[in-house]
Amino acid sequence: MASPYLVPAVAAAGVLALGATAGGFFIGKGVENARVGDRNVTVRGLSEREVKADLAVLALKFAAAGDDLAVVQADVDADLAATRRFLAQRGFATSEVDLGRFEVTDQYAREYQPSDIRARYRVAQTVIVRTPNVDRVQQTSRALDGLVRQGVVLQDYNGPSYIFTKLNSVRGPMIAEATASARNGAQQFARDSGSNLGGISSATQGSFEILGRDEVGEESSQVFKKVRVVTTVTYRLR
Repeated sequence: MASPYLVPAVAAAGVLALGATAGGFFIGKGVENARVGDRNVTVRGLSEREVKADLAVLALKFAAAGDDLAVVQADVDADLAATRRFLAQRGFATSEVDLGRFEVTDQYAREYQPSDIRARYRVAQTVIVRTPNVDRVQQTSRALDGLVRQGVVLQDYNGPSYIFTKLNSVRGPMIAEATASARNGAQQFARDSGSNLGGISSATQGSFEILGRDEVGEESSQVFKKVRVVTTVTYRLR
C-alpha cells in the first residue's frame, strides 16, 4: 500500500521542477515578464535600434548694454553681421539661418528697478541655425571660438540640439521585431512548461522612446540616438 505522504511529496517535486523551468525562461533574451494563469502566457518583446539625428538646431544669442540705445543697437547689429559672415564661411545657406527672439530692456522702465543699474538699455538678439546637415553643425559648434575672437560674446549658450524626425521610417520594422521577440519568448515558455502555443489573446504596443545612445547627459545633445519599443502580448496555451 502506498504511503499517504507519497502523493503530496511527488506533487511538491513536480511544482519545484516547473518553477525551476520557468525561472530559466525568465533569463531568456528579449523577454521582460511572463506569467501563466487560466492557460495564458503574457510576454514582452523588445526592439532597439541605433539611429542618427537628421535635424540640427543651433541657437546663438548675443547682447549689448549701455545708456545710449542707438549705440547699443549698433553693437548688436555689428555682432549680427559678424555672426552671419561666420556661418556663411562655415557653409550654411541663407535659408538655414534665421533671426530668433529680439529683446530690448529699459531698466528705468521696469516696475522694480535694481539698485545698482550700470546701463539703462540692454538689447539681445538670437540667431537660429536649422538644418539637416548635422555634421556641419557639430563641426561648427566646435569652432565657435572663431566667432568669439571677433568680439561676439555668446549668452546662455547650451550647445546644439540634434533631433531624429524619421520615426515613421523605423516604426513598422521595429514593431514587427518586438512582436517576433515576444513570440519567441512565448514559444520557449510553452516548450519548457510542456504546453503548445495557441493564438494571441491580447496585445498592446508600448510607446516609442528616443534616448541618447550613450544614455549620458541630455538626449538632445547627442547626434546618435537609441530608439526603443516594447510590445506586450498574451498568448493562449493548449
